[in-house]
Amino acid sequence: MFIKLVLQKSIVMKFSITRLRAAFGDMRAMEKLHVDTHTEGIINEIENEPFAISESNVMYAGLGELAGYHLMQTVIVGAFHIKTHKGATLKIKGADFELNLNSDMVELESEFSNVSHRSITKIDFEIDEQDLTKISKSNIQSLVLLSEKKRVDFSIVHIEYDEEE
Repeated sequence: MFIKLVLQKSIVMKFSITRLRAAFGDMRAMEKLHVDTHTEGIINEIENEPFAISESNVMYAGLGELAGYHLMQTVIVGAFHIKTHKGATLKIKGADFELNLNSDMVELESEFSNVSHRSITKIDFEIDEQDLTKISKSNIQSLVLLSEKKRVDFSIVHIEYDEEE
């Protein structure tokens, strides 16, 4: 019981010292206390279901259209973090096809959440209308996201729902 009291007291003291340091303007202490509601809101509002997964990232994806252009809209949540002016490429490999999709914008920047310690990266990729039917989990074997010096290999996520009686 004595150990628990000491542990709890040290946690309280550490918390108080962090608050005190933040009050005096210590930026690192202020970051520890900051609640990142903007980034957490982005994560909570992702409309698509998980499409692919890598070792430390989840890709949410869906198809969309904007001003007559067809897009594969992706949100990558996890360790992938980027800031570039050179765009990104998504290589999609299927059983009988391979697509190289370029990002619709060359300037890309991830948002980092201090709270969850994850980055959120939104990238839309241009896709030709005739290739839209190829973009389904059953047709795709793997995806590779490339940007400057970064490469992330994704595998398709298959979600099974159990029906309750």
